[in-house]
Amino acid sequence: MSRPKNQTYKGYGLSKGKEREQRGSVRFKTTLMNTLMDVLRHRPGWVEVKDWLRENFDHTYMDEHVRISHFRNHYELTRKNYMVKNLKRFRKQLEREAGKLEAAKCDFFPKTFEMPCEYHLFVEEFRKNPGITWIMKPVARSQGKGIFLFRRLKDIMDWRKGTAGKKPTSLEAQQARSTVNSSGGHDTRSSDDQKEEIPVENYVAQRYIENPYLIGGRKFDLRVYVLVMSYIPLRAWLYRDGFARFSNTRFTLSSIDDQYVHLTNVAVQKTSPDYHPKKGCKWMLQRFRQYLASKHGPEAVETLFSDMDNIFIKSLQSVQKVIISDKHCFELYGYDILIDQDLKPWLLEVNASPSLTASSREDYELKTCLLEDTLHVVDMEGRLTGREKRVGGFDLMWNDGPVSREEGAPDLSEMGNFVTNTHLGCVNDRKKQLRQLFRSLQGQKKASS
Repeated sequence: MSRPKNQTYKGYGLSKGKEREQRGSVRFKTTLMNTLMDVLRHRPGWVEVKDWLRENFDHTYMDEHVRISHFRNHYELTRKNYMVKNLKRFRKQLEREAGKLEAAKCDFFPKTFEMPCEYHLFVEEFRKNPGITWIMKPVARSQGKGIFLFRRLKDIMDWRKGTAGKKPTSLEAQQARSTVNSSGGHDTRSSDDQKEEIPVENYVAQRYIENPYLIGGRKFDLRVYVLVMSYIPLRAWLYRDGFARFSNTRFTLSSIDDQYVHLTNVAVQKTSPDYHPKKGCKWMLQRFRQYLASKHGPEAVETLFSDMDNIFIKSLQSVQKVIISDKHCFELYGYDILIDQDLKPWLLEVNASPSLTASSREDYELKTCLLEDTLHVVDMEGRLTGREKRVGGFDLMWNDGPVSREEGAPDLSEMGNFVTNTHLGCVNDRKKQLRQLFRSLQGQKKASS
C-alpha cells in the first residue's frame, strides 16, 4: 500500500464531492480474491493498481509512505520449527537472566523435535514415555496437510525412509510422500500434485495433547488475531473477536488415523460427509467465553485469558531480536491455541497469512471487520495521534511494555492493581467506538487549526 506524498485522506464525515477529490490518495495491490479484496475496494479513497512492488522486496527501495503487510523474515515465528527453536532459546535466556519462575512462563508449547535433524533426540525421548501419542507436522504447510499421529517408532522410521503415510487413512500423510512408485518409476499424476509431494521434508514431531478440553464431546482450537506494527520497539494489538474451530466428530484416542476427530482445520472438516455448510464448525469467541464462565466461573476464565495474553507477548518477544523490524512493515498473525482439561492454553502455531476466506455469513462479518480495523490501525490516511489504546476491535496490549487498561494509568506491570489492556472475547462495540474516535480526532484537528 502507498500514499503519494503530501496527500492525506480526511476519512469519516467527508461529503461525496470532497471524497472524490481525495480519491486515489492510497494505492494498493493484492492477489487475494476474498474478504481482503472486498474491504480494500470498498475503502473510500483507495485505488487498486496492477503493477507495483515485486514479491521479493529485500532489495527494493521503499518510499516513506509505503507499507507492506509482512515482515521480511516473518518465518522466524510462523514456521513451526523456527518458532519452537526461538521459544526454546528465549526460555533459556529468561532462566539465565530472570530465574526459573520467569522462564516457566514460556512453558506453553508441547515438547517438540525438529525432524530429521533431531531424530536421535526424539527417539531417546520416545523410549522414555512408551505408549503416548505424538503428532507429526510439516514445518511449512497449512490447512492440516501432511499431518499424522502415531504411537509406534516404526511409523516414524518409515517416515524417515520416505515411505510413511502410504495408508489412505493416515491424516493426509500421503500428500507429503515420495512420488516414486514401487517399480522404481514415477507416478503419472499431474505436476501440481508432484509439487506438493516432497520425500522426507522437514517436519516437527510434537507430543500430542491427549486431554483437550471438549465441548459436546468434540475437540476444538481457538483462532486469535494479533497485529504487530513494530518489533523494535515491540508494539502489538489484540483483536477482540476470533473463533473456536470444532472437529466434526466426537473425540477419541482409539482412532488416531481419523482426521475428522483430531484436526480442527476448516479445510479438513468441510470434507467430512456430515459437514453442514451453513452451520459450519465455529463458535465466536464471545460465545466461547460465556460458555466457560457459566461452567467454571469468571475468575477461572480471567486466568485462562490472561495466560493466553502471556503466550502472545512471550512468543513475540522470542523473535523480537531476530525479526527484521522495518518501519514499512506490519503483520496480522493468526494464533492457534488449544485448551486442555485443566484450562491450560497451548500454542500450536502462528500463521503469517491467516485464512481470510469466509465459511459463513458470521465468519464474513468477522473477517471484514477485522480487516477494516487493521487498516484503521495501519492508518495510511494519517488520522491517528499514535496515543490511542483502542481502535475499533483492536486493543493495544504492548507498547514497549505492558499497556494498562485504565485510562491515564502509568503502564507499569509492577503495580499491584495493574490490569492489562486486553478484551479478548468481550463485547466488541467497534462501530460506536470508531465513530467516537474519529469525531474526537476531527474535533482536535479543528481546535488546533
